[in-house]
Amino acid sequence: MTYEEVMGKLEQLGTDQTKKTFLRHGAKEPFFGVKVGDLKKHCVKDVKKDQQLVYDLYASGNSDAMYLAGLTVKPKEMTKERLNEWVRGAYWYMISEYTVAQIAAESLFAIELAREWMRADEEMIVVAGWSTYSNYLSIAPDEQIDGEEVERLLAQVAETIHEEQNRVRYVMNNFVICVGAYYAPLTERAKEVAVAIGKVHVDVGNTACKVPVAIDYIKKIEDRHAIGKKRKTCIC
Repeated sequence: MTYEEVMGKLEQLGTDQTKKTFLRHGAKEPFFGVKVGDLKKHCVKDVKKDQQLVYDLYASGNSDAMYLAGLTVKPKEMTKERLNEWVRGAYWYMISEYTVAQIAAESLFAIELAREWMRADEEMIVVAGWSTYSNYLSIAPDEQIDGEEVERLLAQVAETIHEEQNRVRYVMNNFVICVGAYYAPLTERAKEVAVAIGKVHVDVGNTACKVPVAIDYIKKIEDRHAIGKKRKTCIC
């Protein structure tokens, strides 16, 4: 498929209702409002064959096309330069926390970029950094994880989360959940931090989204006997 054909297909798949929902969450024009399920069902197979097309779709700035690029890119082929370019273009959390972070987590530069982005000043870049680290924990074997660094990050969350930028609070809270869920050596420490931070308040705008209470979420995973169970991929 050509770039023009893909964009035309996205326009056909878009709905006013989905567009209104995404606008409430932070998306900006121009975009069409395509459900993620429809992207997967109707677009992924053809687009994935052409990685230059994938790069062009992300460069469009159209949120639907950018998300589709994230579903179809080959993470191991992404250079550090391109990943930095993508994170700078991730203007709202759906692209930053999900598209860019998930790709970065499966790239050759996962922890390197997570560390760099977490130290940035721009909210959406910091968000991508924490989310990259969280996603990495969900797929990386325990022996590849720096437990001492993760413990330091948990301490940082416990100390600063309630004073951080809005969406940074959300991803820090999720980091605690991911440590507890995916990295069994520090599950108990994650639970301690989860109790300490309690309920985390995030402005989610005019949406029905809720911030999970970390300790409750971790306990649910414990009840399912799923602590330490890794995912095959974090891209979704």
